[in-house]
Order: sequence, then structure tokens, then C-alpha cells
Amino acid sequence: MEHKIPPSFAGLEHLSTAIILLNNQRHVVYANPGAEVLFAISAKQIAGLPVSQVFPGCDILDSAMEHAIKYHSPFREHEFPITTLRQQSFAVTCTVTPVELDPACLVLEFQHMDQQLRIAREERMLIQQQANAELLRNLAHEIRNPLGGLRGAAQLLEHELPQVSLREYTQVIIKEADRLQLLMDRLLVPHRVPKYEPTNIHEVLERVRSLLLAESPRGIQIRRDYDTSLPELIGDREKLIQAVLNIARNAVQAMLNNPGEQAPEIILRTRAARQVTLAKKRYRVAIKLQIIDNGPGIPPDIRERIFYPLVSGREGGTGLGLTLAQTFITQHHGMIECESEPGRTTFTILLPIESTAMKSYIARQ
Repeated sequence: MEHKIPPSFAGLEHLSTAIILLNNQRHVVYANPGAEVLFAISAKQIAGLPVSQVFPGCDILDSAMEHAIKYHSPFREHEFPITTLRQQSFAVTCTVTPVELDPACLVLEFQHMDQQLRIAREERMLIQQQANAELLRNLAHEIRNPLGGLRGAAQLLEHELPQVSLREYTQVIIKEADRLQLLMDRLLVPHRVPKYEPTNIHEVLERVRSLLLAESPRGIQIRRDYDTSLPELIGDREKLIQAVLNIARNAVQAMLNNPGEQAPEIILRTRAARQVTLAKKRYRVAIKLQIIDNGPGIPPDIRERIFYPLVSGREGGTGLGLTLAQTFITQHHGMIECESEPGRTTFTILLPIESTAMKSYIARQ
């Protein structure tokens, strides 16, 4: 038997956590999309079932419900072991809350421990990124002014030198000043206001692929693995190209500098990700973009710091490519993660297909 959700709980379907409502017989009257995803079962399948059947052999859940009802207060348990109808077992944080809203009398809220850790990690990364951006912006402004003076003085000195052969030294100063100026410009690039418009992610990837093939020597394979049914997203095409290109270029350089037994290969993959939480907001559908390479992997000593500015595993690298990539993806309300081991490195980018802020931006144009 399936019940309609009470109006007071109408917003539950937008929550990232798994919510199950029980009646006074402890039968399921509602399960939100978060519960369907977490427990890999549809709400229709468990509607009307006793909760003991949905989570067989879970005595701890029975005790938690008894406690919540007896003391008329929420009861929370961390690292709560649970087994589902599909015989999947994992640890969750479970909160049982008594309510008096017919037909529901108990609200069960579940959150996967891995999801909690990921959300906490994402929050730390956002805080770190904001601090890094402020530091880099201030650093760039502090360096640009004296750098311009240094270059100008070198040019004046060059005209005053009596011997042409001595100009070689002033040219070194001028060229190095220009190189540093270019670096400062790159530090300030992320602060350009994004130009959001409907964007096909596969056009972005095809542009990246063509650039890589033009830059890279023969022998590097760049394979496509696209879900062509994905809709357009609202984004800044150039910034998305630059973000993906920065990641893929790093992969190419790593494979060329450390050739392995396998032929170097990069895979550009797209899939749909459903019920995704990004920056504390729930999205029904997001684009999951992966850049996978079979290179040597990221050195363990910098693996946790690869998105920090000026951190590079390559000699001569600026350590800005991944920092800029993360900034550009964050501007799209997305997220970027990395998993790496010798022989396989995967960068995963999640981009919401819809964003209220981006839609509002377009409406104002």
C-alpha cells in the first residue's frame, strides 16, 4: 500500500540524506529519492513493508526506535551497521525522530559514512580554495607593480649601454620579467566573470582532444567514451575547456616523462550522475566527466595537495594548472576529485546540469 507524503514533508525529496517515514505499525509510508539511491531500491517496492523487512536483522534500529518513542526525542547513532533488502551491508549515521503527522509517526534519516566524509572533504577544499585564491590575488598584485618597474629600468639601461654585447644581460632581465608577468596574469585569470551559456560538454571534450593531439607526439591514444544522451549544461565554454585541458596536459606530460610498458592512453568519459550533492545543494542530475590515464600516477607525498597553488610533481612545473582547473569547476558549482595509483589516475568532475544562479545570470543578459 502506498501513501502520499504529508504536505509538511513535501521538501524531503530534495534532501541529500535518505529519509524513510514509518506509521505507528512501523510500516514504510514514504521513502525519498535519497533513500532510493542509498539503498538501491525503489520507494514503491518498500511502501507498506515493515521496517524490519526492509532492514532485516537490524536489532540496533529497533532499539533506536524504542528509545525515540519512549523519550519523545530524536535518537542518533553513528557508525550504524545496516543490511538492506538486497543484502548490501555498510555503515551509516542514523537519526530516529518521533513526529505526529498522520500517517507518519517516525522519521528515519540515514547518511552513508562515505558521503559524510566526502561532504566534509569538499567543505575543507572550498575553504582552502578561497584562502588560496585570496593569497594568490594579493601576491599577484604585490608583484606586478615592482615587476613593471624592473622591466622598464632594464629597457632604459639597455639604451644607455655603450656596447651592444652587454645588452644580452638586459635581455635576460626583460625576458624573465615578461615570464613572471605572464605568470601573474595567469594567477588573476580565474577572477574574470564567467560567461554562462548553454554548452555541450562533448564539444568541450572534442576541443580538448584536438588540442592534445596537435600538441602531443604520435603514440599517445586519446579515446572517447561518451554518453551522447547527456543534455547541455549552463557554463562558460572557454573555462571548461581550460579546466579539462590543464588536467589532460598534466597526464600527457607525466606519461612522456615516465614512460611505462603500456602504450600511453587517455580516456575522456562522460556519464550521468543522479541525486548528487554539490556545495550543499542537491541536484537530480549532474554530468560526471572523467579524465583517465595509464601513467605513473601522482607521487604519494603530494597527492593530498595537488590542488594547492605552486605544488607540482614535475620539474619546471608552475603548480597552477590544477589550481586553476579547480577554480573554474567551482565557478560552475561543480566539484573535482582525484584518485591515483601507479598505472591509473582518474580525475572526476561533477557539473550540475541546472544551476539557479547561472539561469538568473542568463536572464539578466
